[in-house]
Amino acid sequence: MQKIKSLMARQGLRSPQESVHDLSPIENLRIPSKEELRESREEPTDPQAQQEIINSIEEVYFSSDSFDIVKYELERLPPVLSLQELEEYRDKLKQQQAAVSKKVADLILEKQPAYVEELERVTSLQTGLQLAAVICANGRRHLNIAKEGFTQTSLGLLANQRKRQLLIGLLKSLRTIKTLQRTDVRLSEMLEEEDYPGAIQLCLECQKAASTFKHYSCISELNSKLQDTLEQIEEQLDVALSKICKNFDISHYTKVQQAYRLLGKTQTAMDQLHMHFTQAIHNTVFQVVLGYVELCAGNTDTKFQKLQYKDLCTHITSDSYIPCLADLCKALWEVMLSYYRTMQWHENHDQDETATVSSVSDGSNVIGTEENSFDRSYVKKKLEHGLSRIWQDVQLKVKTYLLGTDLSNFKYDDFIFVLDVISRLMQVGEEFCGSKSEVLQESIRKQSVNYFKTYHRTRLEELRMFLENETWELCPVKSSFSILQLHEFKFMEQSRSPSVSPSKQPASAISTAVTLFEQYCNGGNPFEIQAESKDDETEDVLASNGYESDEQEKSAYQEYDSDSDVPEELKRDYVDEQTGDAPMKSISRETLRSRKRSDYNLNKVNAPILTNTTLNVVRLVV
Repeated sequence: MQKIKSLMARQGLRSPQESVHDLSPIENLRIPSKEELRESREEPTDPQAQQEIINSIEEVYFSSDSFDIVKYELERLPPVLSLQELEEYRDKLKQQQAAVSKKVADLILEKQPAYVEELERVTSLQTGLQLAAVICANGRRHLNIAKEGFTQTSLGLLANQRKRQLLIGLLKSLRTIKTLQRTDVRLSEMLEEEDYPGAIQLCLECQKAASTFKHYSCISELNSKLQDTLEQIEEQLDVALSKICKNFDISHYTKVQQAYRLLGKTQTAMDQLHMHFTQAIHNTVFQVVLGYVELCAGNTDTKFQKLQYKDLCTHITSDSYIPCLADLCKALWEVMLSYYRTMQWHENHDQDETATVSSVSDGSNVIGTEENSFDRSYVKKKLEHGLSRIWQDVQLKVKTYLLGTDLSNFKYDDFIFVLDVISRLMQVGEEFCGSKSEVLQESIRKQSVNYFKTYHRTRLEELRMFLENETWELCPVKSSFSILQLHEFKFMEQSRSPSVSPSKQPASAISTAVTLFEQYCNGGNPFEIQAESKDDETEDVLASNGYESDEQEKSAYQEYDSDSDVPEELKRDYVDEQTGDAPMKSISRETLRSRKRSDYNLNKVNAPILTNTTLNVVRLVV
């Protein structure tokens, strides 16, 4: 250490302790002796040799600062001392000490710039501390002046003013909390009025205000209450959305969509809407069929309500089959019309939004515009995909109803009516989603094959009976007889349809360019059954007892029966002039009248020659 300090003294350096005035002074430096200077000159200057000397030092010297070197060396002395060995060992130790000293001196000289820099930093720090002490002293002095300058009264006024401001803020907060506590009444009124957007907007604003005053303990309960109210609004909103499936109302649906937009659940609403449409189809057909089954059963037994729809269709009677089918198609039409009007609403709404965005587009709300565009695209794709899905559900329900009853014993007109209804339903499906209705075609094909097998078998038996019992007499028909007057050929004049007949339709509805959805969009139903008059159901082709009309028959009979003033014996069919008695074989009055009618028919050159079998064959040609 003394050598290190002597080297520092020769370099003219000062230690950090000397730079700090309040530290204790360092010890006096010892001047090296001549022998030490000689030894330092004799030390090798080769760095590699010095490093080898340092490496030869035992590790124990570097173990710790408390290591006692003298004690260690004394303990290492051999029992028998040799002066020459001691001197050699002493020279070795001195050489090691000189190498270490030189190494330390070299390191000190190497780190001298850093030492000087650090010393300057310490000096700068000392100056800063002195300046801080001066600032603190000045601050304390000014505080004392302020304390002496302001009186207790002025400070009390400031405290009261601060308290007043706090109380005013507290009063405003309490009034806001009171208003929030009363919002549940207003929310209930808005829900009863079906003002769903306003209710959701009010609820969201209340939640935002409640988050501002969340540091009050009463607000935590209010927050949970508002959350429950919001969930209740969503449930009622879902119920309101389900009502759209059967009776679409523009204002009602607009409110529902605005409410879902405020909730940020436009896509969720569209998913829910399709689920409601599917459920509406199932519930509608089930309730229609169940009503007819219970009506025909004539009791209030609840066993039918537990049946599946497929099993329920098998309980429909033949008399109620056609009315039930018509009501079933009318109910399904209402569901599909609601879906069609829903798509129309979204198309018009998208056009209005696009026009609004293009007119005010200034790049200020690009993110919101992109989000709305994505929602509109999602809704459009969902609605387009739902068309085929809704129609498929309708086909399956009607197919189950068609195949649930055997139509082979139906009257010909009733079966034709069923075909007309299904044909109209397939037309609706084609206009609805462009479907060819393969499911309905297959089901009606099965029923048609089954019906006409039975129909042909029955009619062949009937024709055989006519041929076996035909008397080949002239069938009295009117001179104006035409096959179009037969009931089976009336479809050639006007098609018998469940909708309004063409003669009764307005001129605007006859246009082929108008689809059924456009025609009945604002009212009406293409499956409404129009009660036809009796004249359309009965045939008027036979002459009354061989006469063209009842008047002619009456006049003819009056001609034959106008002998009330003739004597009784002359009214006989045949009288013997000699005896005055009637013969055993006489011609009756009915026979005479029959001959008169035959003569009358033979005299009608315009009347067609027909028999009963001929008429029956003509009927079967259709």
